[in-house]
Order: sequence, then C-alpha cells, then structure tokens
Amino acid sequence: MPERKSGGPTGFVALHAQGEARWTRRDYAGLAREGFMRNPIVHRSVRLISETASAIPWLLYEGATELGDHALLDLFERPNERQAGGSFMEALYGHLLLSGNAYVEMVEAGGGARELHLLRPDRVAVASDASGWPTALDYREGGARRRIALGLSDQGGAAHLTLFHPLDDHYGFPPLEAALIALDTHNAAGRWNKALLDNSARPSGALVYAPKDGGNLSDDQFDRLKAELEEGYSGATRAGRPLLLEGGLDWKAMGLTPKDMDFIEAKHSASRDIALAFGVPPMLLGIPGDNTYANYQEANRAFYRLTVLPLVARTAKDLSAWLAPAFGSGLRLWYDADQVEGLAGERDALWTRLRAADFLSEDEKREAVGYPPRG
Repeated sequence: MPERKSGGPTGFVALHAQGEARWTRRDYAGLAREGFMRNPIVHRSVRLISETASAIPWLLYEGATELGDHALLDLFERPNERQAGGSFMEALYGHLLLSGNAYVEMVEAGGGARELHLLRPDRVAVASDASGWPTALDYREGGARRRIALGLSDQGGAAHLTLFHPLDDHYGFPPLEAALIALDTHNAAGRWNKALLDNSARPSGALVYAPKDGGNLSDDQFDRLKAELEEGYSGATRAGRPLLLEGGLDWKAMGLTPKDMDFIEAKHSASRDIALAFGVPPMLLGIPGDNTYANYQEANRAFYRLTVLPLVARTAKDLSAWLAPAFGSGLRLWYDADQVEGLAGERDALWTRLRAADFLSEDEKREAVGYPPRG
C-alpha cells in the first residue's frame, strides 16, 4: 500500500539573522555630505574651528626680528583674485578637518606675482617614486588631468598638509572618521524621529484578528481594513486620531517607544562623541551634560588652547617650510596670540604678574611677553 500522511496540525520555523549596520563611506565626499552638510553638530564644529583659526593674524619673523611689511604677508592677505586671506585659510582648515588633507598650489602669475590656490581633496592623488616617497600630486577635474610637483620651482609647486594617520604614509586621518559611529547614530536618530512624526507620531504595530468562534478575514475584508488604515490613520496630519476596532480586532504595538530606546540621551551621547573628536567643548555647541567647565569663558579658553592654536601652529610651520625659501632665508611664519580676544584673560594675568616682578628689568619683561627691548 502506498504511504499516506494524515493532514494534522502543521507549523514552521523562522530563522532570522541580524542585519549589518550601514555606515557612511570613509571618503571625503561621504564625510562631507553626511557630516558637514547633513549633521548640525559636525557642521557647527567644523565652522567653529575653521572660522576661529582663520581669524588669527599672521606674523612673519626673520630670525628674531618681526617684519611688518613683506611680500609673503601680502600673499597671505590676498592669496588669489577670488579669495581674501580669511576665506582661503577657512577653506584650508575645513579640508583638513573633513579630509585630514589639504593641498595648496602656488602659481607663478608673471612679473614676480604669485597666487595660492586650494585643491579639493577628492580630486587629488599623491604620486610617489620607485622608493615610495611622494613626489607630485595628480589633480583631476572632469576629463582634465595634470601633475603638480611637490615643493617649489620656477613654475610654482604644491604643498600637502596632513593630520597624523597611524596606518598611512601619504594621506592624513580626518577627525570625523574617528567619530563615524557617533555620526551615523546621530543621523539615524534624526531620520527615525522624522519617520515617527510622519507616521502619526506612533510606533508601528499590528492588527490581530482573534474571533471567538474561529475563522479568518475574507480577502475583501482584509483589503478594506488595510485601505482604511492607510487612508485614515497614517500621516503626520492624522496624529492622535483614535483607532476604531470591531469584531475581534485588537491592536498590538510592535515598535519600541522613545523611552525604551533612550532616544534623547542617545542623540546627546553621539553629539558629545562628535564634539570630542573635533576637540570642541560641548558647552560651546549647546550640548547638555558633561560640562566640566566652570563657565562659558573657561570653555572658550580651553577651546583656543587645546584645539585652535595647535592647529594654527602646525599649519604655520608647514607653510613656513614650504614657502619661506622662495621669499628669503631665515623667514618664519607664526601667529599673533596677542590679537586673540578669547585669551585676553590670560594675557592680562601675565602682565599683572610681570608688573609685580621687581627682580626683572623692563627689557626682560618685554622679552617675556614677546616684545623686543626698547631702543
């Protein structure tokens, strides 16, 4: 006799695997688009650092002598016809913060005139010799390609400024990449909140049909119920509308509430991680919690000392090493800390201590604050 199986109760097993998280691409375009252009914390951090750093005046020294009028200072005052010195340096610092790299090209304009231009990091590739040492920059724009030698010559040249990268010999490491998890968490929290508002400000759920006498909904009943839910209860304009149920229907919430997800604290934690990567005190960005500074003035002073001035100092040294030989020997670029308004309290305290130091002569006091002796 052929084997027959009786039609008893059946069931099934569903196997689920947790999906991988989707991360922002680790290139300049991805970090700029998802960070600077779509995230308010990144946008404000980059602008705060770059605008503050670009407002610090430059000084030029020849040995220990400060030069008040020089062609190199004029070049930084007006690098090219399109940009003034402040906007040029703001863009340079922005490239460093978002890419970890900044590329500057000097062009000989004829008649002894020189211009400085920035190259967008995603259009530049570093070319190296057979030994692996970088020798030139390959710049592409559309279908055009050209090679620019690193250093300076009679035809100009380029400089490559980088932030420290522990695993790359040629390219720098952007601060935003260290906070990539926090960036994606912050952006995802914003998208989740927007989707929640668009869906009646309620988490998703399911209608359960459990009639007392058994049976299932017919196809027409199922289609009508689905259409009524979509037309009458979804969308931000229908938020809070009561759901009318009948005949064995019950609503079961399936999504987590903002309280369960700790929504607000998750956003603040991600914001603090982003601010930490850039070196910006959370107080300056309006992020609550973890404010370890006594007041706003202390946070602002720490921001200058720990973030802005080190960035300006390393940039000044890199640009001095690149440009100074073309303008004369013994030249050195530096910044004028006395013109930084955020450090006025420190400067006043230093002058007060020096005035009380009777064991120092006037020239020694002037030297201690960076001024040359009289006469």
